Amino acid sequence: MNYELFIAKRIIAGKEHKNSISSPIIKIAIVAITLGIAIMLIAVAVSSGFQQKIRAKIAGFKGHIQITNYDNNNSDVSTVPILLNQDFYPTFKGIEGIQKVQPYINKGGILRTPNDFQGIVFKGVNSDYDFSFFKEFLVEGKLPNYDQPRNREVLISKTIVDRLQLKLNDTLQAWFESATSTGFKMRKPVIAGIYDTGFEEFDNAIIVGDLKELQRINKWKENEVGGFEVLLDDFDTLKEKGDQVYSNIGATLNSNTIIDNYPAIFEWVKLFDNNVWFIIAIMVVIAGINMITALLVLILERVQMVGILKTLGSSNWEIQKVFLYNASYLILRGLLFGNLIGLGLLLIQKFFKIIELNPETYYVSTVPVNINMLHFVLLNLGTLVLCLVMLIIPSMIVSKIHPSKSIKFE
Repeated sequence: MNYELFIAKRIIAGKEHKNSISSPIIKIAIVAITLGIAIMLIAVAVSSGFQQKIRAKIAGFKGHIQITNYDNNNSDVSTVPILLNQDFYPTFKGIEGIQKVQPYINKGGILRTPNDFQGIVFKGVNSDYDFSFFKEFLVEGKLPNYDQPRNREVLISKTIVDRLQLKLNDTLQAWFESATSTGFKMRKPVIAGIYDTGFEEFDNAIIVGDLKELQRINKWKENEVGGFEVLLDDFDTLKEKGDQVYSNIGATLNSNTIIDNYPAIFEWVKLFDNNVWFIIAIMVVIAGINMITALLVLILERVQMVGILKTLGSSNWEIQKVFLYNASYLILRGLLFGNLIGLGLLLIQKFFKIIELNPETYYVSTVPVNINMLHFVLLNLGTLVLCLVMLIIPSMIVSKIHPSKSIKFE
């Protein structure tokens, strides 16, 4: 029988434990662990949510990897065409983890209204394009219909619609630089749907329509496009897959990952990890210090019990285990309450989006939350283990207690 655990349970269940001098200190320690684990859970979930959302939004607009002509000079606007007939399109053979390859053309232009104008980037895509990203953020209307002789329907952001005072089904005046002269060509796309991603950098400019319209404007052939977007199954493999894609395309082609194209954004996102590790370290230290204080008070409160156990033949380590079991119970209580509070607040934010943000600064309109159960398990297990490790040395105070003096200790 594990008598150390038995004694620890009796101490926890005893009324004197609840009314003792150590009771307020124990409560403070439990509160510290509760707040600590709740803050850590929220920090990790929010940081992960930010990273996930920002990555997904950039990939939704640009794909994970872009393949273009070397002569394009990393311009966001397609200037030099490449042939649609490529070994890697429509399926990238020989590389696992690639979800889709889709062609596109980007062209800069201007939207004109009687009272205002707006610079845009018209993104032309074909009927095989993965519209799931825009479908998620569609706030009004529908996706463009490619089952018609000439598709003039476009998706436009709510930001542009509000600025130019437009509405669904309006016919736009879009002006583009002519490919064969110094003049401009005008097209009249129709607003089929309005999206709102909250990513102002892209919402301010991008409208999505038919690739064939831009082929006509650029005087390109049907088998000429501006580039290809490569979508991956797992973002964490981006660097590896980026290198593989670069090695498996023609010598006249270039490929860049979205991290290469938008380094400032991803460097900013990386800072979240540093902040989270700092918060975790501070919270664990605070919880550990409070538990050390509570443990020392518990031991000093039961000096006579320690002396009696030593007299009966218990070793120092066996007595230490009694108090470590006791401390484990207190830590687990704190973890339980902390998980309930942390998870509750995260679920409220996830479903009701109470806390809003400025999308111009944070690229999202509300605080994003990514609830990952693996993170929860690791945080709880890590906090429990680290706190117990921190308590081992303070618990060694029992070795300094002598039975002859402790039994008559008042």
